Amino acid sequence: DDDTSFGILHSCFHELWALRMGTSLEDRPRYTPSTTFETFPFPEGLTPNIPASDYADDPRAQKIAAAALRLNELRENWLNPSDLVRREPEVVPGYPDRLLPVDERAAKELKKRTLTNLYNARPAWLDNAHRALDEAVAEAYGWGDDWRAGLLTEDEILKRLFELNQQRAGRDAA
Repeated sequence: DDDTSFGILHSCFHELWALRMGTSLEDRPRYTPSTTFETFPFPEGLTPNIPASDYADDPRAQKIAAAALRLNELRENWLNPSDLVRREPEVVPGYPDRLLPVDERAAKELKKRTLTNLYNARPAWLDNAHRALDEAVAEAYGWGDDWRAGLLTEDEILKRLFELNQQRAGRDAA
């Protein structure tokens, strides 16, 4: 529900955890909440059981939230550029505006603008936004220097996350 949690869940840290801890459906990874979300060791003090308002003043949360907002803004601008869509107020209060194509040409173009296609193309601006988000999340874990030094390989990240998971499981069991 908040930008900090959104950012953590969209970081490479959670992606690696989800790919390793999730299950598979045929030949595709499948996100299973019980093995991925519920076991994921969020940065200390930024866990989903704490209301976002309780950590809103935490500089770590603010940095992650800012990077997540930027990532989402860039993705939204690519998915629904202002020259291709018009916003219509929703008739039901509390719902977001409807995004409608400005014309038939725009409708055809918008059908190609999916997150899957965006991530398959992986433009430099998307990579840069993810790098900024990943650095903010690394900082929240206290691993920022290792991240910037290039010491956090996928295996090292998974090792550290697993260690956190085990420490917290032991603490919660005690």
